[in-house]
Amino acid sequence: MAGPLSHVRVLDLSRIMAGPWCGQILADLGADVIKVERLGAGDDTRRWGPPFLKDSEGNPTQEAGYYLSVNRGKRSVELDLKSQEGRDAVRALAAKSDILLENFKTGTLERMGLGYEDLKEVNPGLVYCSVTGFGLTGPQAQDAAYDFMIQGMGGLMSVTGGPDGEPGGGPQKVGVPIVDIMTGMYAAIGVLAALSNRDKTGKGEHIDLAMLDVSVAMLANQAMNFLVSGQKPVRRGNRHPNIQPQNVYPVSDGFIVLAVGNDGQFRKFAEVIGHTDLADEPKFATNAARVENLEELEGLLIKALAGRTIAQWCEAFAAAGVPSGPINTIDRVFEEPQIQHRKMLRDIPHPLSGTVKQVVSPLNFRNAPLSFDKAPPLLGEHTEEVLSALGLGETQ
Repeated sequence: MAGPLSHVRVLDLSRIMAGPWCGQILADLGADVIKVERLGAGDDTRRWGPPFLKDSEGNPTQEAGYYLSVNRGKRSVELDLKSQEGRDAVRALAAKSDILLENFKTGTLERMGLGYEDLKEVNPGLVYCSVTGFGLTGPQAQDAAYDFMIQGMGGLMSVTGGPDGEPGGGPQKVGVPIVDIMTGMYAAIGVLAALSNRDKTGKGEHIDLAMLDVSVAMLANQAMNFLVSGQKPVRRGNRHPNIQPQNVYPVSDGFIVLAVGNDGQFRKFAEVIGHTDLADEPKFATNAARVENLEELEGLLIKALAGRTIAQWCEAFAAAGVPSGPINTIDRVFEEPQIQHRKMLRDIPHPLSGTVKQVVSPLNFRNAPLSFDKAPPLLGEHTEEVLSALGLGETQ
């Protein structure tokens, strides 16, 4: 494979989303990612449908869309980790791997003899990343977790959704498993940092990464708003807590997203909507003033924006350098000329369906370009290939 990590091997013992998302990032970057799955069952997400991929004759397969979203570019090996043969195979794979990803319940792999201290004996340079809901230490270290509950516990849902008392108000989760995804991103950053350190020191690493910690880290400006002011952030719907005007506004044929980021952009915005006086009005001239007087400002903006279409406003704002855009449904995202130009959607060969569509990595390398030629694997598709290379037979 191409890519800057073509010299790296990853042993992926994880399942569901967070760990596999990290593994897919590394696979996209060219790493040889070996996905170990439960014998006869595989990753839980293989069954998380419908929808399921259709084969070349239009019949549904057992490949769920959820699974297909997070396992591109890997090789699948079926192993029974309850058997000595399966555990021996993991040890043999770990001995020849650079990175190991796992999201077993705290202590499970240690009881199998596959914890970090065990595998460090066969590979002192191994970078071992443990992804759990709450971390390897602390009062909830043994508890299971899913993205939805962590979005609630970690504070994200307290600042996502409409204000209390408004129609449809109340806590909302993000529309994708954002904590899982960001945990996978942090895991990728962590293992690559550890690899860089290994190049300098020769030592491997054990990374302890908790979804709850990630969720708290993601609070970003909302957390700091609280820490600076002592005021508890509240749900504001689509309104930005610090920068205005940034919201969803009705226009003649739907809604438009406006993200005016500074006073210069606000002046250009005011010119486009035909109210240049707003930029000189003390109540609106600065961002701080606009935040303080938002209710009055938004009343003016709603009236001013009502007379044109989404396309007309987007064209006018783009010409003036004011960030704006439509609210695309998922199908329309893939019709966007910019997305098509960037080739974010690719067709990859698949043994059942002929090809499978994939939303690929947004990373573009000039000197080590990425290739997307390996579909999410079938369960156990590469068991014989991988184990025979280690001098092992298929394990049951």
